[in-house]
Amino acid sequence: MKKYLFALLASSLSIPSFAGQFVTIKDVEAHYSAFNSTFLTPQVARSYQLKRSGYSAILNLSLLDRSQLGKPAISAIITGTAKNLIGQTRELNFRKVEEADAIYYLAEFAISEEENIRFNIDIDAGNKGKGTLKFTQKFYVEE
Repeated sequence: MKKYLFALLASSLSIPSFAGQFVTIKDVEAHYSAFNSTFLTPQVARSYQLKRSGYSAILNLSLLDRSQLGKPAISAIITGTAKNLIGQTRELNFRKVEEADAIYYLAEFAISEEENIRFNIDIDAGNKGKGTLKFTQKFYVEE
């Protein structure tokens, strides 16, 4: 099961619409993607206790250490919010998932049709880097 999630999350970073979505914060390279939870297979969603629904989305964040050869994954304290255009703010609760040498931070959140969401994510990787990741993405309900 874990191999399926790793493959899905890794591939989500390579989908053309997500290509190159990362920010650099000091020595940290923060890669991110947000996608509708229906992109997960029912098997993967069950194994990681993720809600699979057309009205639910997932934010995937992974952090790499740019100061080390091979850019290994690193841990951090991640907090953040998702805010729609009418000002409704949702706190994001990130869950850490470790797969072999990879570390992912996953947060689930509700969406509605054609909703633009502004993400404001605080990353604290200690001496490696502290900063904020901000981006906006439009979501569509999948039924």
